[in-house]
Amino acid sequence: MIHELRLQYPVTMMGRIMSVSASGYYAWVDRPLSKRAREEMRLELEIKAADKRTRQTYGPARLQCDLAEHGIQVGICRIRRIRKKLGIRCKQKRKFKATTHSKHKMPVAENALGQQFKVVAPNRVWVSDITYVPTDEGWLYLAGHKDLFNGEIMGYVMGERLTRNLVSQSLFRAVATKQPGKELMHHSDRGSQYCSYEYRRLLDQFDLKVSMSGTGNCFDNAPMESFWGTLKQELVHHRRYSTRQEAVRDIT
Repeated sequence: MIHELRLQYPVTMMGRIMSVSASGYYAWVDRPLSKRAREEMRLELEIKAADKRTRQTYGPARLQCDLAEHGIQVGICRIRRIRKKLGIRCKQKRKFKATTHSKHKMPVAENALGQQFKVVAPNRVWVSDITYVPTDEGWLYLAGHKDLFNGEIMGYVMGERLTRNLVSQSLFRAVATKQPGKELMHHSDRGSQYCSYEYRRLLDQFDLKVSMSGTGNCFDNAPMESFWGTLKQELVHHRRYSTRQEAVRDIT
């Protein structure tokens, strides 16, 4: 309490009231911070920065993914505690729009990629995901495919509806552009668009190995999540789009 009120009242006066010597207080102030205290301060700064760059629209779970995209691994319980400590609250004006539906009974693949994101050659591993951009007309959805070797976006498609055709068209464009061989692995989440019969048939047609993230684990597809995060941080979060077409022009 003395430390919190030191700018309002003399330290010596507060020390007499609380039976704490001024020399004892200053010795406490000069004491080096513990490793845990330094880590706590660092995380507080990182969480404040993440809250600011996401325009105070992310709750703990999405903040955890955003921090992971920036190389910071922290448990969700610790994020909740620090947010409460700092008085951070989500000021989201738009309802969060889920881009995938993973609670379905369609077949899913194992996570063959296993977060092994370092790839030695092109067309060995492609990752795919869907995101969205808010406009005054409604949501604009983006599906993309990215090569883990060099981060190149192989194919992408935008549309006003979240359907399996969105990811199918993105895959078609990527395959048509790069003509990959049989050693290519395709990694995505377990969303219904990726697990649909039509999309799995495409994967078989192109002879692609299939890998899928664990349920609800954004770290399993971190490179694609990171790309969307950068796109939104550097472009989308600084704009308000009147129409979907305006957003398409800006993004492309």
